[in-house]
Amino acid sequence: MSRIQLAVAVVCVTTLLSATAQAQQPPTALTKVEGTDNVYIFRYMGHQSMFITTPDGVIATDPISERRPVKPYIDAIQSVSKAPIKYVIYSHDHFDHIAGGKPFKDLGAVFIAHRRAKERRLELKKQNALSPDIVMPDQVVDDKKTIKLGDTTLELIYVGRNHSDNSLVMRLPKEKLVLVVDFAPIESVQFRNIPDNASPLEYIDSLKKLAVLDWDRMIPGHPYAGGRLGTKKDVEDDIAYMEDLSAEVKKAADAGKCFDTAMKEVKLPKYEKWANYEASLPANVERFCYWWGRGY
Repeated sequence: MSRIQLAVAVVCVTTLLSATAQAQQPPTALTKVEGTDNVYIFRYMGHQSMFITTPDGVIATDPISERRPVKPYIDAIQSVSKAPIKYVIYSHDHFDHIAGGKPFKDLGAVFIAHRRAKERRLELKKQNALSPDIVMPDQVVDDKKTIKLGDTTLELIYVGRNHSDNSLVMRLPKEKLVLVVDFAPIESVQFRNIPDNASPLEYIDSLKKLAVLDWDRMIPGHPYAGGRLGTKKDVEDDIAYMEDLSAEVKKAADAGKCFDTAMKEVKLPKYEKWANYEASLPANVERFCYWWGRGY
């Protein structure tokens, strides 16, 4: 067998083993965050939520989705704590993270979200387009809200518009942990054409605000980079990627190459090993083309 044939065979076997491992991965997983006494990550397929147990009750986050049953999440919580689930906090208003919360509400949980997340749900309710499985928030956050339960303090912080106009950073000061869903991917380019309600420059600004908060580890809403937790460097890398992309697309826009030519020609080799680079870079370019080419 030639060296080329051998290399191809190794790649094929590695790919097959990786696909087999993913297929064999159980749909749910419960993990205690290392170095903490009461912080857990619950994973259902490709989505993750955080919950915190205290003697006085449990603080849970994103129910995850109407297409993914919520009972395994509640079962996971109750497997480590018999305390009541006092709060459920929405990271932002996208259905794949907040739908499915009714069983939590039936248990008496208070739901909290950013004010604009509630406003969006009220708009859908007026249009008879709100799923009955989506619980309306009981309390809202503007810029910051602090929840204290037992000996746990959880801060809910709004850092600006990004993946949505209502994303909350959830920070545990004592543990120096944050939960950040969707807008700060780890070793991955941004999602498709960065669908959001912000200018790309506002998005970058929100990442910078996240980076200066006091934390050491970041729990993401999806298991990026093999499922590891994020670091400040990951957020700094996100900022660098967005700024590098912005600069290259501005050059293309100034040269009259937006949209199609820029989407084909703009490359960022520094990030080519990141997840979704080939699939999503052109769409990321498209979003910045709208900004630098049309001003929105």
